[in-house]
Amino acid sequence: MEKRVVIYLPDERGWRKVRYGGEILGMAYQLSDIVEFLRLAGHPDPEGVDLADASLFEWRGGGPET
Repeated sequence: MEKRVVIYLPDERGWRKVRYGGEILGMAYQLSDIVEFLRLAGHPDPEGVDLADASLFEWRGGGPET
């Protein structure tokens, strides 16, 4: 992936907007949602991605542990 995935601050329900390449991929509630968005976007190995990798992911309002 050359562009970073941006995962926004959780809303009042705990859902996070996920954006990649200027496009909103959807709303994620759990980490598996983000992996599924990557799969749908055509990532070659979404299950093998380190969601804590700051070179690929920009977490706003807390990282993957939040």
